[in-house]
Amino acid sequence: MTPNVTASSDASRAEVMASVDSSLSRSEFIIADISCDNAWLSMREAEAPSLRDWA
Repeated sequence: MTPNVTASSDASRAEVMASVDSSLSRSEFIIADISCDNAWLSMREAEAPSLRDWA
């Protein structure tokens, strides 16, 4: 049996959060969907887009 490789998602149930995790060496900007396992990404805070970039 071939596994179903197309995951179905229900965006109405998503719980997305953002945070800045700071350490002595650098700060990371993290976005995570806490309603789904392993659904997160991070980047250096200095490289993260600002809200003005999205407008």
